Amino acid sequence: MASDSPPLRDGVITPGVSQGIRPLAERRSRWRLVLGEDHGLCASLSQIEQRRDRMLEFLYGREGCGRNSGTENSGPRGADLSDSVLSVPDWLNQIHELFPKNTIERLEKDAIERYKIDEVVTNPEVLARAEPNVTLLEAVLRTKHLMNQDVLAVARQLVRRVVAQLMEKLAITIRQPFCGTRIRRRSFVKAAKNFDWRTTIRRNLANWDRDRKKLGLQTPYFLTRTRRRIDRWQFIIVVDQSGSMVSSVIHSAVTASIFRTLPSIKTHLIAFDTNVIDLTADCEDPVETLMKVQLGGGTDIGQAMAYASSLIENPRRTIIVLITDFFEGAPIHNLLRITRSLKESGVHLLGLAALDNKAEPNYDRETAGHLVDLGMHVGAMTPGELANWLAEKIG
Repeated sequence: MASDSPPLRDGVITPGVSQGIRPLAERRSRWRLVLGEDHGLCASLSQIEQRRDRMLEFLYGREGCGRNSGTENSGPRGADLSDSVLSVPDWLNQIHELFPKNTIERLEKDAIERYKIDEVVTNPEVLARAEPNVTLLEAVLRTKHLMNQDVLAVARQLVRRVVAQLMEKLAITIRQPFCGTRIRRRSFVKAAKNFDWRTTIRRNLANWDRDRKKLGLQTPYFLTRTRRRIDRWQFIIVVDQSGSMVSSVIHSAVTASIFRTLPSIKTHLIAFDTNVIDLTADCEDPVETLMKVQLGGGTDIGQAMAYASSLIENPRRTIIVLITDFFEGAPIHNLLRITRSLKESGVHLLGLAALDNKAEPNYDRETAGHLVDLGMHVGAMTPGELANWLAEKIG
């Protein structure tokens, strides 16, 4: 086996280690993923294994004679490379979903150094020409640690353009539920902006002139422009910055920035892995927030929730939104203890397995179930749905 064989998830493929204790079908599928289909090894692959195989073929299929032929940089194969429709950002995003951290690092290294796939992380001209979109933004956030300063400067501008698109799209949706409702009360200020045309027409119908087909307005009516004030609440977003949560991290940064503009809400943004980062000071600029996020690493949800609890000013007027996949890396009893304490103090708790436009959750249902038992609402929402939920809680 060549030393540069494509690696896979720990426990899925470990070339060079005896696998005699594994079932024959499982061993075949593992070696099939290593060697590729060109070597004639027939094996039935599961759905997730097929996705991994596709990602490996996109990269190592460029050898020309199979994944482990040893032929360097012979260019991509033509007729049998059906996966060439994948873009580099798509490929980067999918390997972060399918493989563990050490494997991702190996794949990224091979892509850049061995196969010269450098569109995203090493070539500022290519990056500057790229069409800004959320997929490319996710790829940039996942690989910015590989960029030199010149590329990083271009990447920052791309991030700013995509964030501006998201801000424009989401701002009205998020702010609208918090604008307050108009008080329908008579006003004696006879200004055009206060004119109540519905009431005026209805109450002057007796003045309708059938012959002239005109309505005489004897008494005009006006309404006050006053809106009900929403009492100030504290809103704490606690977002998991593991690699699988990148879309939710993006939407959390944008959502928090929009909420910061609402006078009725004091917003905090906390990111965490095994450490906790308070991003509240950068909350008004989601670009700075996203450029400071470090995707990947372990997960200590309990520690993050404990930090959030230290920020609370009035528990009964506080909402904590925990955005995570609920895969807790620390002892779960710490998370359950702090959740129980927060709920008993009167804090409103919402757990989101996803916060993006698709709201497609993938999470640890057992841990989420324990939190539901303690009184946390758990689900998946778009930013607009989150705004409506918060507005309902605030009343």
